[in-house]
Amino acid sequence: MIARIIIPLILLLVLPQLYMDLHYTRHKKHGRRWRRLLGWLPVALLCGWAVVLALEPNFAPDNKSLLFWFLLFLGIFAVPRALYALCSFLGWRWCKWRHKRINWGNMIGFLLGVFVVFVVVYGATIGFRKLEVRHVDIAAADLPAAFDGYRIVHFSDIHVGSYTGSDQQLLQKMVDSINAQLPDAIMFTGDIQNMEPQELYPVMQILSGLQAPDGVFSVLGNHDYAYYIPSADDAVKTANERETVNRQRQLGWNVLLNEHHAIRRGKDSIVVAGMENLSPAPYPHKGNAREAMSGVRKGAFTIMLEHDPWAWETDILPNSDAQLTLSGHTHGGQFALFGRSPMELLNRRGGGLYSEDGRNMYVSKGVGGFIPFRFGATGEVVVITLHRAK
Repeated sequence: MIARIIIPLILLLVLPQLYMDLHYTRHKKHGRRWRRLLGWLPVALLCGWAVVLALEPNFAPDNKSLLFWFLLFLGIFAVPRALYALCSFLGWRWCKWRHKRINWGNMIGFLLGVFVVFVVVYGATIGFRKLEVRHVDIAAADLPAAFDGYRIVHFSDIHVGSYTGSDQQLLQKMVDSINAQLPDAIMFTGDIQNMEPQELYPVMQILSGLQAPDGVFSVLGNHDYAYYIPSADDAVKTANERETVNRQRQLGWNVLLNEHHAIRRGKDSIVVAGMENLSPAPYPHKGNAREAMSGVRKGAFTIMLEHDPWAWETDILPNSDAQLTLSGHTHGGQFALFGRSPMELLNRRGGGLYSEDGRNMYVSKGVGGFIPFRFGATGEVVVITLHRAK
């Protein structure tokens, strides 16, 4: 993970300190050498920490706390300093150009830095631990009459490896919240783990508590494959992927791997289809909507489960007639201000309900995250009630 951004990361650490050292510290008459050394010491430590993490052959080290603590220090130390230095530099150049004496960039940079510290601390503590229950109603003309009012709880992206120690109580809170909705079926759209199935061992009993009359359906997300442990040999990768599936089946979940399952009410039925993960390269690209729908009669009301919403336009809409698609993957960006995520500025479907030509997709913001942080993009479980349109 860190190896991919090591050069920008080093620049983020070094350039702000270089600016402040040249612009401020070196002009101090008393204790100049010690002041400069003290200023560079945390930068050097974080740079060394970053290099150690970058040398890790897998996506993250086995001890995830080494990565999480590094990112926390980066957020409360490096990023605020970088913002302050940038604003100070721009303000200094403005003063030079306009012949002003007061550098307002210093104040702006300070306030931005304080805000970033607040966002990081809140997001890594209170924000990550919040969970909301969202209710969505979807009407469809071809929904069988027996399924009018059918209740689905959709959740996604647990990333159980991010819940350690007392934080596992948050998973129990999620299970209790889902069961309290009295769903007819529960549907999970991938990323149950961070990197490997061993993360599931401590929480199997908690997750086995999910209950619904028609069962729990699930698909795999990009983190549920061996992509994030490239150092392992092929046999280990294959065994890990198989175990991730088997562990979910031990929970009683119906894992759909480019296949489907019918739910019946008397003579009426609906279909739950599930694709493997379908993401753009270099992520796992195994999903196939045609294969998942093979044998489904035309016109049958179908709910498609696919982890990555990217697949909706690229495969599901053109190659199936699934009326409702449930996805996750985005986490809602895990950051939003005034209800808007930066992902929306990029015209990406980051979370919520989307419609096209009478067909719907709901993208869950998920429950957890590989990085335990959320600000303004609260984790969610979604109660979707199906209605027969008149």
